[in-house]
Amino acid sequence: MAIQCTVQEGFEISPRFRQILEERIARLESDAAHDEAQLDRLNDIDHIRRQMRLVAVERAEALRMRIFLDRARTRSTGPQMEL
Repeated sequence: MAIQCTVQEGFEISPRFRQILEERIARLESDAAHDEAQLDRLNDIDHIRRQMRLVAVERAEALRMRIFLDRARTRSTGPQMEL
């Protein structure tokens, strides 16, 4: 029950963490496009199958991260306390 409440309330992440995830999503999507373009060059059916699986995993991971970011709020960067 407590887990459902936490999910519904949302959570905050730092702007830096959001930026890191957005960069990782961009790399995954770029890699997936590149790997998919390589399919035409492959001859072995097993290699083609593995390549297609790689593309699917890259896209699934990018989607999982996008969903995470959609549910997260970015913490505002207020004035920092000087130490």
